[in-house]
Amino acid sequence: MSRRVRRRVERRGTAEVEAQEIEMLSSDMKGVLDWTRLPDDTVIQLFSCLNYRDRASLSSTCRTWRVLGKSPCLWQALDLRPHKCDAAAAASLASRCENLQKLRFRGPESAVAIINLQARSLRQISVDGCRKITDASLSVLAARHEALECLQLGPDLCERISSDALKAIAICCPRLQKLRLTGIHEIDADAINALAKHCPNLMDIGFIDCRKVDETAMGNVTSVRFLSVAGTCNIRWGMVLQHWKKLPHLTGLDVSRTDITPTAVLRLLKLWHSLKVLCALNCRAVEEDAAFVSNNNHKGKILFALSTDNFKGIASLFADTTKNERNVFLDWRNMNIKDRKLDEVMKWLEWTLCYALLRISESNPPGLDNFWLNQGTSLLLSFMQSAEEEVQERAATALATFVVIDDENASIDPGRAEAVIRVGGISLLLNLARSWQEGLQAEAAKAIANLSVNANVAKAVAEEGGINILANLATSMNRLVAEEAAGGLWNLSVGEEHKGAIAEAGGVKSLVDLITKWSGTAGGEGVLERAAGALANLAADDKCSIEVASAGGVHALVTLARSCKVEGVQEQAARALANLAAHGDSNSNNAAVGQEVGALEALVQLTRSSHDGVRQEAAGALWNLSFDDRNREAIAAAGGVEALVALARSCSNASHGLQERAAGALWGLSVSEANSIAIGQEGGVAPLIALARSDAEDVHETAAGALWNLAFNPGNALRIVEEGGVPALVCLCSSSVSKMARFMSALALAYMFDGRLDQVALIGTSTESTSKSVSLDGARRMALKHIEALILSFSNPQAFSAAAASSATAALTQVTSSVRIQDAGHLRCSGAEIGRFVSMLRNPSSILKACAAFALLQFTIPGGRHALHHVSLMQNAGAPRVLRAAAAATGAPLEAKIFARIVLRNLEHHMESSLKSS
Repeated sequence: MSRRVRRRVERRGTAEVEAQEIEMLSSDMKGVLDWTRLPDDTVIQLFSCLNYRDRASLSSTCRTWRVLGKSPCLWQALDLRPHKCDAAAAASLASRCENLQKLRFRGPESAVAIINLQARSLRQISVDGCRKITDASLSVLAARHEALECLQLGPDLCERISSDALKAIAICCPRLQKLRLTGIHEIDADAINALAKHCPNLMDIGFIDCRKVDETAMGNVTSVRFLSVAGTCNIRWGMVLQHWKKLPHLTGLDVSRTDITPTAVLRLLKLWHSLKVLCALNCRAVEEDAAFVSNNNHKGKILFALSTDNFKGIASLFADTTKNERNVFLDWRNMNIKDRKLDEVMKWLEWTLCYALLRISESNPPGLDNFWLNQGTSLLLSFMQSAEEEVQERAATALATFVVIDDENASIDPGRAEAVIRVGGISLLLNLARSWQEGLQAEAAKAIANLSVNANVAKAVAEEGGINILANLATSMNRLVAEEAAGGLWNLSVGEEHKGAIAEAGGVKSLVDLITKWSGTAGGEGVLERAAGALANLAADDKCSIEVASAGGVHALVTLARSCKVEGVQEQAARALANLAAHGDSNSNNAAVGQEVGALEALVQLTRSSHDGVRQEAAGALWNLSFDDRNREAIAAAGGVEALVALARSCSNASHGLQERAAGALWGLSVSEANSIAIGQEGGVAPLIALARSDAEDVHETAAGALWNLAFNPGNALRIVEEGGVPALVCLCSSSVSKMARFMSALALAYMFDGRLDQVALIGTSTESTSKSVSLDGARRMALKHIEALILSFSNPQAFSAAAASSATAALTQVTSSVRIQDAGHLRCSGAEIGRFVSMLRNPSSILKACAAFALLQFTIPGGRHALHHVSLMQNAGAPRVLRAAAAATGAPLEAKIFARIVLRNLEHHMESSLKSS
């Protein structure tokens, strides 16, 4: 490559190549873009915007690009954090890394493998994931890179590194200028003295979040200009004041998050002439001393604390104080001519303050709302515009963290989230997310994801094009980027207004592809959980659920439910399948899920999980699937009856959501008489009765619905009586807040005491009838009393009197309005059930007659979901003749007569509508 090309690349940095330039230089006569005709410098510019794997892949396309792909200017910096770097991978890169200057990697395996890069001229190393890195691997790393000038390990704690490794670093790396280590247990005098002896150029030291640092020896590192002991414990401040004053060049000192006292701070500022900047953020003793905080007279030296005006302090470093203090970092970055020493101070301040804010956001101490709203948010957004990638990443991470109140329940502080909007944070985050640097993409996507829990932020993200950005990032080969992007889509998809936009942006396919790609891959659990969670939210929308199924979502989610052992992934996969199956009337997804190989067996197996969330979502999916006739029988064949009875038996003390879904799934299965009998024989009556005693309205409804279906069978009816179910149903009938629960419990009681139970009790059908003393008469009287009370509770005396005195339609309409139970229109009865209510109209009991007429009224009200179905069944059962007889019977109660007349009118209405439509 010529010198001219190199200078041009360096000057342009990583700026985007203009499309017009590419088109003009590389289009053929027909206007078709020919990539092979691109100028070398343009190709190199494109290469510079790729990670090393994509760069290597693109280099393999042709001989010319292979040569260009090895250009030294492309391999001066390398970020291996997103990828697994073992010895083989490092060796394959060795031929390109001869001039490597800057390296970032993650974890102990990479630390061992790095020596295979053979990058002898390496100047900077930055390491994440340091917890398991040992003295041995760090010592070898130092020994193989003698030219090292900067070594940073953190922000994870270096739990297995001791002072021995520091001595090795000091001896092997004499050119070291910057050393920042986090979380070392103890840094002893020998290690610090070795640094003082062998590293004469060491000017920036960070011993952060350490247990102990030898204060006396630290005074011997006379070359140091910037020192951070932030978060370090057991510092003897008297020794600091005595020995660190021997540091003649110390310009910046960071004691943030330590137990330093106001007295020690004042003495540091007063006695050390070279000290210009002292950072003491989140030092409790300092912040709690009101007199100290209000004292701003530090003789020209700047103190940074949570309670000081930090922007003003930074601005005071510059001669020109007329500019907007909030833009001080931006103005500094844009300066054409910079003072070298001031530039060093600003770079150190930028890193130090950003790191301090990250640590403070992680611990989230109380009482910092004013700081975050007035200064902290603006500081973080300023750091996101830094020229240093690491500072940008840390700022985005802190922004993602400081808004979170409760990570477990995904709660964020609305004031902090909206403060990010006010100072233009959304556009900055989205710009970072557009970066070609994958570390920035991941951290920006994480911040967008967390902030989008707030509805106002989610709206702003969508309006500024964030959905398209996240959908694109979800296709990334980088696991961390894909994971955070999927998390952002998950949170955004909570809002109904964003679901369609996510689908239009290709988000559905991206999410399905993520599951397909990362299923069965070690370390991919976070991606899978977020992708499944986002699909679950999207599947709740009818149109989006169709797109999820069309994109292969059913197969992908069933595969997750079957094969993944991670509970969070199982929970979201089951929830997504439940939502896909919830649209039985509007699309074919319910049947499609049931027909997918292994789906029902997997969901049945998940109901046996030890995790309540997994069991709840699996039961919910089975409940929805049971609305399909074929699925209902297939669930039973897959062991669903036994599993769901066991679940209902075990969840008496569980969450109301789990109780509701366990009872709901049994309700759905019990629509089939064969399943109903099987549930009774499996012991399902007792746990349903226990759930009927729950204090939750939703559980009342599902338990009452299941017991209503079970009570249709005389054997189950007797079991309900024997297990003490009558008092439980009576309690629901009389006192539940839910009208549906009261209604269905009354119908269950009506089934039990319409005369069929007496015959079963006489011949001893129930296996337990001989061991229990049952008073059917007493139970019958109790049941009928409360059925009657329920019917009367819906009666409006004036409306009933008007209806009795007139045959006008308006009078019956008024009664219908007063007695209608809105959700009863969603109930679907079989021909046998309708026939039983029709037969009940002839029952000697006037209460049961009224109950049957009341039920048929609810099932046939125009507008009901299954009203036409019920009308057809009633016609087949000869109901009109029986209803006319009931309406005219002299001895029948007034309610039964009027209800019968309303049902007849409903039948006529539906018949007329059918004739008109035909």
